[in-house]
Amino acid sequence: MESDLRSIGELARDSGLSVSTLRFYDGAGVLAPARVDPRTGYRWYAPGQLADARLLARLRRVGMPLADVRAVLGAAPGSGVARRVVDTHLRRLEDGLADARRELSLIRRLIDQRESPMTTAPAEHRRTVAARELAGALDAVRFAVGSDPELPVLSGVLFDLDGGLLRLVATDRYRMALAEVPVRTPGADPDPDLARAGDPDPGAGAESEAADGAPVAVVVPAALADALRALLGSADGTARLTLGAATVRVEVDGHRIEGAALDHDYPDYRPLVRLDPVHRVGLSAADLREAVASAPTRTLPSGPHGAACEVAVLAVDGTGRLTVAAPDGSGAPGALRVAVNRDFLLEALPTGAPGQLVLELGGPVAPLAIRTPDRPGAFSVLMPVRLPA
Repeated sequence: MESDLRSIGELARDSGLSVSTLRFYDGAGVLAPARVDPRTGYRWYAPGQLADARLLARLRRVGMPLADVRAVLGAAPGSGVARRVVDTHLRRLEDGLADARRELSLIRRLIDQRESPMTTAPAEHRRTVAARELAGALDAVRFAVGSDPELPVLSGVLFDLDGGLLRLVATDRYRMALAEVPVRTPGADPDPDLARAGDPDPGAGAESEAADGAPVAVVVPAALADALRALLGSADGTARLTLGAATVRVEVDGHRIEGAALDHDYPDYRPLVRLDPVHRVGLSAADLREAVASAPTRTLPSGPHGAACEVAVLAVDGTGRLTVAAPDGSGAPGALRVAVNRDFLLEALPTGAPGQLVLELGGPVAPLAIRTPDRPGAFSVLMPVRLPA
């Protein structure tokens, strides 16, 4: 009955949404009125839409993206979709809060240095790390270091220390590689390898270091990163890592190397760490490498200046099966197709690895993530190449 319908003004009053907001969500296909007067264009809403409008108001308050709001309101009852979307958004908010806390810690340090430049001594952050794990992390990210002279900040490896975790990051804007290694404070667990490394007192300064949980980010030039990797070699012991305001030092097996860090602020890489893939596909690393190496390619521009590259096309069909597709668009109809720089993809695939990979695909223009299940803290991200329509 039309008498049961609410006017847009009444729904706005009862739901806490404004009239203009209700009009916006109608146009966005989120909450359409039950009836629109064909003569005046006035919107009328069914009684049951009040609950949706109130839910929409609360989703709006927590900053849920429009696509997720649409998914929640459009989810079939009992499907669990709405709850999964809400849970994902909650994790996103929690991650954002952690990022904000980290940035505020760095901001406080910068304010202290700005207000007391003569009395604020540069902090040194000392940690110990398994030499083999640090070497493996450098190997996992080195290929993605940038070489563009116009972007000197990308010509190194970011050493991002936060508590007991050290993350190494490298990117040239078209790909990114990350690797995580656990670290500990010197002296917290005395290690005989450190004593043999030439440190007369491995626990010296441990109390102050243990109290220093502030994060630090240092960009290590590529040449210094390569020298660090050579120093680590195939050592099985413990390496001592010192990150200062502008220096990096590593000591292992009685040898030491030290150098200056790049004086640049690294771009925020963390949003790319939290992808929301549509497809997760597990497959053999060796099989994928062979398929990519032998598949036909297509030459397309991939950079801001139109630099050409050979493109490989990955396709996921309706069953979730991934193949390296023909670049001419032939193949299973309706399959998700993601084009990437073929050479970058091959460099991102671990060589000589008999194990499995997990590929995460979010769409034809969404980043492609390549993960190794036995190393959950290490993965690569490739930016897609847009295929011509």
